[in-house]
Amino acid sequence: MPKITYVSARGTERTLDVPVGTSVMRAAELNDVEGIVAQCGGNMQCATCHVYVDETTLDKPEPAHPDENYMLDYTVCPRRPNSRLSCRLKVTEAMDGLIVHTPERQN
Repeated sequence: MPKITYVSARGTERTLDVPVGTSVMRAAELNDVEGIVAQCGGNMQCATCHVYVDETTLDKPEPAHPDENYMLDYTVCPRRPNSRLSCRLKVTEAMDGLIVHTPERQN
């Protein structure tokens, strides 16, 4: 199973074994990861699952879809070049070692 590391805005790290096909957001929800709110349940309607993909692992996820890029304009914390919606990050074997940072706030 791919390992995904979540780093909270306070610096707390959690590494989870995430089944292929599960979203980074859903794995966070199931494991009470700090910093991912996911108010819309993964329907790409709220941007409260915003994360920053670590610069060292930017090549692991597929590029963002135009709809995701649009929603990223509505994040509470500043959008950065490495911003993603964790509901759109479906885990693949290639994502093993992915590191995501949660912003200071989501809503």
